[in-house]
Amino acid sequence: MLLLDAGNSRIKWAVVHGGAWLAQGALTHDEADRLRVEVAAHPGVARAVGTNVAGPRVAAAIAAAIAPLPLEWLRSSEYACGVHNGYADPAQLGADRWAALIGARSEHPGPCLVVTAGTATTVDVLDADGRFRGGLILPGEELMRRSLAGNTADLPFAEGVYRDYPRATDDAIVSGCLNAQAGAVERMFRLIADAPDALCVLSGGGAARLAPLLALPLRPIENLVLKGLAVLAGAGHATDDPGLHSRRKTQ
Repeated sequence: MLLLDAGNSRIKWAVVHGGAWLAQGALTHDEADRLRVEVAAHPGVARAVGTNVAGPRVAAAIAAAIAPLPLEWLRSSEYACGVHNGYADPAQLGADRWAALIGARSEHPGPCLVVTAGTATTVDVLDADGRFRGGLILPGEELMRRSLAGNTADLPFAEGVYRDYPRATDDAIVSGCLNAQAGAVERMFRLIADAPDALCVLSGGGAARLAPLLALPLRPIENLVLKGLAVLAGAGHATDDPGLHSRRKTQ
């Protein structure tokens, strides 16, 4: 099975068989056609399951690249794999956040703060009963830096380093943006901090920069969205697949 996470900046992918991960990688949106090579390299692949927050153009490019392989896009549902969706409108929850919640639940059965640090950073609360209580969406650390560069006259797109006491502009911007990320995560973790076995699960391209700043119980997990898709689609897990929507037609 081919797993796909079409995010705002990249397409993450993996080929799995049962519980084994045979290959994985990441592509830019403009490199979507290279998925054709990955599918050809694994002739046993019979199904593709994915999340897409990158829009219809990227979805169409992916479908064309892997055709005629059946492609199913995840839609958020009210319940799946031990997770209850507490959004006011469950269908409005981003499919990537839904998959990440399910992936986190499969990794940690206790209360959990599910953080994905990418182009945007999402910070979602999952209680011990598997109920998604709600969460935050904020600009990711790099997007914060780009916003400062694009909307101020004198500030650059900073390429500095994190420092506790920044004394150069680039370092001050980078440190400020990383502290903003960490502060949002740590404030949300307070909501579950007193619960036994409370844990923060951290994933995404910005996870490595954020992790050293977090003073809380932490478990970094790569490709959490893909892990959730694997659970949903039954790759090594006994589960149904509510919310999967079949798309076999290419554009």
